Amino acid sequence: MSKLSTVKGRYVYVNVQDVEYKVYFEENGQGIPLVCQHTAGSDNRQWRGLLEDGNITKNFRVIAYDLPRHGKSDPPHAVEWWKEEYKLTTQWFLQFVRSFCEELELENPVFMGSSFGGNVALQLALEYPDYFRATIPVEGADYTPGYFVDWWNHPHTHGGEVCASGTWGLMAPQSPEKDRRLTWWYYSQGAPGVFKGDLYFYSVDHDLRGKLHLIDAEKCPVYLMTGEYDYLSTPADSKRTADQISGAKFVEMKGIGHFPMSENYEVFVKYLEEVLQDILMKEKTLVIK
Repeated sequence: MSKLSTVKGRYVYVNVQDVEYKVYFEENGQGIPLVCQHTAGSDNRQWRGLLEDGNITKNFRVIAYDLPRHGKSDPPHAVEWWKEEYKLTTQWFLQFVRSFCEELELENPVFMGSSFGGNVALQLALEYPDYFRATIPVEGADYTPGYFVDWWNHPHTHGGEVCASGTWGLMAPQSPEKDRRLTWWYYSQGAPGVFKGDLYFYSVDHDLRGKLHLIDAEKCPVYLMTGEYDYLSTPADSKRTADQISGAKFVEMKGIGHFPMSENYEVFVKYLEEVLQDILMKEKTLVIK
């Protein structure tokens, strides 16, 4: 029997604000496109469990990319990116996700992102309700202040170890150690300044307070999923957010923390399957009508 994975990796060129980015992504499966955004400072290795889950990929074309400056997606080659501090903004993030999906010619994809990816999932539901079939904000909330600080990238610290160790306490203690160690490992490999730059969006530029009522979850269903051990975007934060979006659903994931898809996939997927089944049922209802 072949030991080759069915997951395939490719590059696509994506234009955002007149700058071209060479973006690496991996995909597997067929059916409804399910686009996955990793957490701040990490890369698409967090989604390996999902990419190789046959129960999911039989109905969903799972696509997990590395945001530029992360993993195998380099900074933009055509500009002198090293001359300015990296700060991820809401507008750039939104335009990137939409442009990436359009370059792959995806038809009404589902978007799922975790942590800062969960926050942008909320922004996408607000900005592009006619384009996305649904969004799944994992560990997301309307406002998550306080984490854009200098010591994430300081010459007196080892940036990779500081970022990685900062993630350790965000994982549930009962999550398998081998998976928590891998999550730590992914974070230890981030480039200087990238984690801090991602947190500019997470804690400064992202703010949907007073705007959540504008999200139409009837047009673009929103499913918030948050682990009970997450102290950055707590279950209470996510529930508060969901309660202000008419029609949104909230699920508290027991026994798991801030990195559910990589720290304990077996627990995470049980909750995710219920969400994806709901999306499939909505799809069948639309076809019947």
